Amino acid sequence: MKRVWTKFWLCASLLLAAPGISFPGGLLAAQDDAPRSARRMNETLLAGLRPGRDTFTIAEKRFKQKNLNEDHDSGSKEWRDTCSGRTIRLEVDAKSVIQSITITTLGPRNGKCSERQAEFLDPKNWATGLGLRIGDSQDRVTDYYGEPNSSGPASKNGQDLALMFYQFDFAGSDVPQVMEVLCARDTGRVVEITLAFPSL
Repeated sequence: MKRVWTKFWLCASLLLAAPGISFPGGLLAAQDDAPRSARRMNETLLAGLRPGRDTFTIAEKRFKQKNLNEDHDSGSKEWRDTCSGRTIRLEVDAKSVIQSITITTLGPRNGKCSERQAEFLDPKNWATGLGLRIGDSQDRVTDYYGEPNSSGPASKNGQDLALMFYQFDFAGSDVPQVMEVLCARDTGRVVEITLAFPSL
């Protein structure tokens, strides 16, 4: 299996094994008269990019070379703002097709701030296709996508978080299959979103 799929499958497996985590009995089928939170909604877009379809070249034109960090061995590409901790991270395959996209505010901060804002920090890059944004409430997540397939506590960079894990396999094999949303437990606000197009 490819590394992106393995990463997400391991995450899901850990959730299944973790104590005290609630698992909904299944998402309801979308109906016109059903509340939005009960509908099955899938996502195909994050930061203006489509994992599984768009290439790194498209991202490079969108976000520019400045602030780009690359790991050629792993296929990881990152745009970092060390002032705010905002990071856009891509995982690409051997053909430079984007396999996963992460937008986060949990990146490292060194206090060095520039008056000129980098292109990748444009607000349009910090949302999903349906409109979920970094900083939105946890309730807004379920408003857009319904109850997660699994959820539970998480930790990253020393912060206590709540993880919401979505599988979109019901939408077909030609769309991204998984999404992770991390919310700060103290504020209930979204601090990180990952959308991935894993394949076997």
